[in-house]
Amino acid sequence: MMLTAFAADYLSGLSRADFAPKPTISGRLSSCDGLLMEAVGLSLPVGTICSVGDTVEAEVIGFRGGRTLLMNLGGPAPLLPQSPVRSIGPPGEAEVGAALLGRVVDGAGKPIDGLGPIRGAEGWPLAGKLQSPLDRGRVLAPMDVGVRAINGLLTIGQGQRVGIMAGSGVGKSVLLGMMVRAAEADVVVVGLIGERSREVADFLETKLAGAARERAVVVAVPANHSPVLRIRGALRATAIAEAFRAEGQRVLLIIDSLTRVAHAGREIGLALGEPASARGYPPSAIAMLPNLIERAGTCVASGGSITAIYTVLADGDDGNDPVVDAARSILDGHIVLSRALAERGVYPAIDLGPSVSRVMTDIAEAAHLRAARVLRRRLATYEENRDLVLMGAYRPGADAEIDAALACHPAILEFIRQDEGEIVSLDMAVAELTGVFGDA
Repeated sequence: MMLTAFAADYLSGLSRADFAPKPTISGRLSSCDGLLMEAVGLSLPVGTICSVGDTVEAEVIGFRGGRTLLMNLGGPAPLLPQSPVRSIGPPGEAEVGAALLGRVVDGAGKPIDGLGPIRGAEGWPLAGKLQSPLDRGRVLAPMDVGVRAINGLLTIGQGQRVGIMAGSGVGKSVLLGMMVRAAEADVVVVGLIGERSREVADFLETKLAGAARERAVVVAVPANHSPVLRIRGALRATAIAEAFRAEGQRVLLIIDSLTRVAHAGREIGLALGEPASARGYPPSAIAMLPNLIERAGTCVASGGSITAIYTVLADGDDGNDPVVDAARSILDGHIVLSRALAERGVYPAIDLGPSVSRVMTDIAEAAHLRAARVLRRRLATYEENRDLVLMGAYRPGADAEIDAALACHPAILEFIRQDEGEIVSLDMAVAELTGVFGDA
């Protein structure tokens, strides 16, 4: 009797009117050229994750001539012609929330810190949620980053977007570490995109050691990973920061480096057949930068903010590099590092002349601004006449401005110079600046 009742219930369940079998859509691999693949027999949205064969994952990046273009997310694999291609995941969503604090994930969101799976995370679109310009608040409160020259002369505000621009080996990562250790933020989100694998462990052990690690989320995608994963890493780090901002928290977002993200966009654009316009960069690679940078800032609705710091590698120390030029036009300020200062042993090697904070006038006191202008004027006068002084062509007393600049130059270099482990608060930096240059 019981068996008959069970059979009746089971059969009635199978005969539901709303039951509809869902076939598995599968295509076939028709071409594979390095990281780029072409598949036939399936139509999927851009951004969909697919399995190719049994071991390779790829992402849909475009279409051409009735074929679906995919880019390999992993390394080389033994693929054969006509290997099956199946969809395994919808277009991008990032895991976000407090469950990620203290964790390290890769570009696909998988934990790589050996601490097990991430449980209790929420979802957030990888591409972010579009905001109205009127939903963005003004930058009105300063943010202490612990670096004397930045606090005093290039004051950063909560919700500002800043770029650290320099050639290779001038000290971008070291300056970034100094700012991370001292920054006043509720949450720190770090995206290590396209850098050396060695720097990931180094960053965790030296820059995010101790209590700082507990309030930080790290997205690490080294240079040997797929360009799609490198772009996804930057998008994922930004999405995680957006979710914390929506909770009303003050977030410090760090992307190291923005240039590697553009390089990844260049690889994908060239693979899709885009023409190379500016120094080998296709239009899509440069157009991607505003979409990423504009997601940071303050939020009127939640009261939270994302203060974003991007490192920008100037290839060949060229300040007119396309990525540097595009980033400079979008960011709210930029800090330029000078190789000449680094060679003279001045660290951090901040070149104050071309560096600027576009919100400093809104967040600094009048006395602070006056002292900063005096220091900049003295430094500019010294740099303009440095060659004359070194050649012995200038006679002391001939010009009061030059004499004052020469007298102040040692104090200016001492103000810029700071040891890596030293932290100088905003109040202390302003007090030192106004004490020396406030009456000039």
